[in-house]
Amino acid sequence: MSATAQGAPTTRREPGVVVGLLLLAAVAWAGTFAVAQQMGVMAGTMGLAVPAFLLVWLLMMVAMMLPAVTPVAQLYLRTIGPNRRSLRVAGFLSGYLLVWTAAGLPGFGLAWGAQRLATDHAGAARLAAAGTFVAVAAYQVSPLKDVCLKACRSPLGLLLRYASYRGRLRDLRAGAHHGLYCLGCCWVLFAALIALGTMNLLAMAAIATLLTAEKLWVHGLALSRVMAVAGVALAVLVLIHPSTAAGLYVPIAPMGM
Repeated sequence: MSATAQGAPTTRREPGVVVGLLLLAAVAWAGTFAVAQQMGVMAGTMGLAVPAFLLVWLLMMVAMMLPAVTPVAQLYLRTIGPNRRSLRVAGFLSGYLLVWTAAGLPGFGLAWGAQRLATDHAGAARLAAAGTFVAVAAYQVSPLKDVCLKACRSPLGLLLRYASYRGRLRDLRAGAHHGLYCLGCCWVLFAALIALGTMNLLAMAAIATLLTAEKLWVHGLALSRVMAVAGVALAVLVLIHPSTAAGLYVPIAPMGM
């Protein structure tokens, strides 16, 4: 009996996984585009309650994060045996997306706070937007960012650890564990997205492209430093043009309207 038949890891490539996940991401982008067309770029929570906000957030995470995690999911699939492979990789991705969905709760709190600030204290909102982009710059060069980014760029050590997981929830645990590293790597970019406008399609596309390149491109570590410089530039820009941060900007209506 061969090693694969006995349940040992396989070295076969799984192009179907890549195609399937990228198609799912494309469908999620189409759904996100439809939602954005309906809502527009608005400050704060876009008038949504927590459950609806989390559903929209999950749709955005599927669109933006699946391309970045697809190579890791493919590697994970190659470390497991031949039994219930589709179900197991689905469990891994479910754990990963569970972490990102949970991140929508503090995201909702930030969006709600941004909306109140933009409505009641325009000057403070401008400073908060600039501070958010400065925080992006600072985090991009922080040791924690480097640790999380290196784990996402070179996940083999984590995958070997996941191979020791046992029980029915092993794949969910593995996906959630990797999701936490991914969240640690990228959370500040989503704080910037809330400042730029939660359904700002241009900002979403730019952030998705950058975070994917950070993880997959050979010069990803250098790119994270370039993004720090961009954060400082955005902080200066928003002080000059507050509308740049649509998530923290409410236009003042003309007198008489």
